[in-house]
Amino acid sequence: MKPGLQPGALRRSRLSVDRDRTISFMGEEGRVYSTPSLVRDVEHACRDLVLEHADVGEDSVGVEISIKHLAPTLPDMRVEIVATVTAVDGRKVAFSISATDEIEQICTGSHARFIVDVARTKERLKAKAARRAGG
Repeated sequence: MKPGLQPGALRRSRLSVDRDRTISFMGEEGRVYSTPSLVRDVEHACRDLVLEHADVGEDSVGVEISIKHLAPTLPDMRVEIVATVTAVDGRKVAFSISATDEIEQICTGSHARFIVDVARTKERLKAKAARRAGG
Protein backbone atom coordinates (compact mmCIF):
# COMPACT_ATOMS: atom_id res chain seq x y z
CA MET A 1 0.00 0.00 0.00
CA LYS A 2 1.14 3.51 -0.78
CA PRO A 3 1.94 5.62 2.29
CA GLY A 4 -0.84 8.24 1.95
CA LEU A 5 -3.64 6.33 3.67
CA GLN A 6 -3.63 7.77 7.18
CA PRO A 7 -6.14 8.91 9.82
CA GLY A 8 -8.02 11.94 8.57
CA ALA A 9 -8.11 10.86 4.91
CA LEU A 10 -11.67 11.07 3.66
CA ARG A 11 -13.84 10.45 0.67
CA ARG A 12 -17.23 11.89 -0.20
CA SER A 13 -19.40 9.66 -2.35
CA ARG A 14 -22.59 10.97 -3.85
CA LEU A 15 -25.43 8.96 -5.30
CA SER A 16 -29.10 9.14 -6.13
CA VAL A 17 -31.44 6.62 -4.53
CA ASP A 18 -32.69 4.65 -7.51
CA ARG A 19 -35.47 2.08 -7.40
CA ASP A 20 -33.05 -0.84 -6.92
CA ARG A 21 -31.83 0.75 -3.67
CA THR A 22 -35.31 0.86 -2.12
CA ILE A 23 -37.46 -1.52 -0.13
CA SER A 24 -40.65 -2.80 -1.73
CA PHE A 25 -42.40 -4.64 1.10
CA MET A 26 -44.46 -1.60 2.17
CA GLY A 27 -45.77 -0.92 -1.33
CA GLU A 28 -45.03 1.98 -3.66
CA GLU A 29 -45.90 4.70 -1.15
CA GLY A 30 -43.57 3.12 1.40
CA ARG A 31 -40.46 2.92 -0.78
CA VAL A 32 -37.33 4.22 0.96
CA TYR A 33 -33.56 3.64 0.80
CA SER A 34 -33.00 0.16 2.18
CA THR A 35 -30.53 -0.54 4.96
CA PRO A 36 -28.79 -3.32 2.95
CA SER A 37 -28.28 -0.85 0.09
CA LEU A 38 -26.94 1.78 2.48
CA VAL A 39 -24.48 -0.76 3.88
CA ARG A 40 -23.35 -1.68 0.35
CA ASP A 41 -22.91 1.98 -0.57
CA VAL A 42 -20.90 2.62 2.63
CA GLU A 43 -18.65 -0.33 1.81
CA HIS A 44 -18.10 0.96 -1.73
CA ALA A 45 -17.22 4.45 -0.45
CA CYS A 46 -14.63 3.01 1.92
CA ARG A 47 -13.25 0.60 -0.67
CA ASP A 48 -12.89 3.44 -3.19
CA LEU A 49 -10.87 5.41 -0.64
CA VAL A 50 -8.59 2.42 -0.01
CA LEU A 51 -8.14 1.85 -3.75
CA GLU A 52 -6.85 5.40 -4.15
CA HIS A 53 -3.87 4.29 -2.03
CA ALA A 54 -3.55 0.64 -3.04
CA ASP A 55 -0.66 -0.84 -4.93
CA VAL A 56 -1.24 -2.83 -8.11
CA GLY A 57 -2.72 -6.21 -7.19
CA GLU A 58 -4.19 -5.00 -3.90
CA ASP A 59 -7.83 -4.57 -2.96
CA SER A 60 -9.76 -4.68 0.30
CA VAL A 61 -12.51 -6.69 1.92
CA GLY A 62 -14.93 -5.61 4.60
CA VAL A 63 -14.38 -7.19 8.01
CA GLU A 64 -16.61 -5.13 10.35
CA ILE A 65 -19.56 -2.78 10.01
CA SER A 66 -21.78 -1.03 12.51
CA ILE A 67 -24.28 1.56 11.37
CA LYS A 68 -27.32 3.35 12.68
CA HIS A 69 -29.84 4.01 9.93
CA LEU A 70 -31.37 7.15 11.42
CA ALA A 71 -33.94 8.40 8.91
CA PRO A 72 -35.72 7.36 5.72
CA THR A 73 -34.60 8.63 2.33
CA LEU A 74 -37.10 8.84 -0.49
CA PRO A 75 -36.50 7.53 -4.01
CA ASP A 76 -34.61 9.94 -6.27
CA MET A 77 -33.15 11.87 -3.32
CA ARG A 78 -29.45 12.62 -3.39
CA VAL A 79 -27.24 11.09 -0.69
CA GLU A 80 -23.71 11.96 0.37
CA ILE A 81 -21.65 9.38 2.25
CA VAL A 82 -18.52 10.58 4.02
CA ALA A 83 -15.94 7.95 4.91
CA THR A 84 -13.09 9.11 7.14
CA VAL A 85 -10.10 6.96 8.05
CA THR A 86 -9.78 6.77 11.85
CA ALA A 87 -6.95 4.23 12.12
CA VAL A 88 -4.55 2.19 10.04
CA ASP A 89 -3.15 -0.87 11.80
CA GLY A 90 -1.01 -2.85 9.40
CA ARG A 91 -3.41 -4.02 6.69
CA LYS A 92 -6.57 -3.13 8.66
CA VAL A 93 -8.16 0.26 7.97
CA ALA A 94 -10.91 1.66 10.22
CA PHE A 95 -13.40 4.32 9.14
CA SER A 96 -16.05 6.54 10.67
CA ILE A 97 -19.10 6.90 8.47
CA SER A 98 -21.79 9.52 8.09
CA ALA A 99 -24.45 9.97 5.45
CA THR A 100 -26.95 12.70 4.73
CA ASP A 101 -29.73 13.09 2.24
CA GLU A 102 -31.03 16.41 0.92
CA ILE A 103 -32.77 17.13 4.23
CA GLU A 104 -31.05 15.40 7.16
CA GLN A 105 -28.45 13.03 8.49
CA ILE A 106 -29.48 9.45 7.71
CA CYS A 107 -26.58 7.36 9.00
CA THR A 108 -23.66 7.21 11.41
CA GLY A 109 -21.35 4.34 12.08
CA SER A 110 -18.04 2.62 11.61
CA HIS A 111 -16.53 0.20 9.16
CA ALA A 112 -13.25 -1.69 8.85
CA ARG A 113 -11.58 -3.16 5.80
CA PHE A 114 -8.57 -5.42 5.39
CA ILE A 115 -6.10 -4.86 2.54
CA VAL A 116 -5.58 -8.08 0.57
CA ASP A 117 -3.33 -9.28 -2.20
CA VAL A 118 -5.84 -10.26 -4.89
CA ALA A 119 -3.81 -13.15 -6.35
CA ARG A 120 -3.14 -14.65 -2.91
CA THR A 121 -6.80 -14.29 -1.97
CA LYS A 122 -7.89 -16.08 -5.13
CA GLU A 123 -5.54 -18.96 -4.27
CA ARG A 124 -7.06 -19.20 -0.78
CA LEU A 125 -10.53 -19.29 -2.30
CA LYS A 126 -9.53 -22.02 -4.76
CA ALA A 127 -8.12 -24.08 -1.88
CA LYS A 128 -11.34 -23.69 0.09
CA ALA A 129 -13.43 -24.69 -2.94
CA ALA A 130 -11.23 -27.77 -3.35
CA ARG A 131 -11.71 -28.71 0.31
CA ARG A 132 -15.46 -28.30 -0.12
CA ALA A 133 -15.53 -30.48 -3.24
CA GLY A 134 -13.47 -33.14 -1.52
CA GLY A 135 -15.46 -33.47 1.62
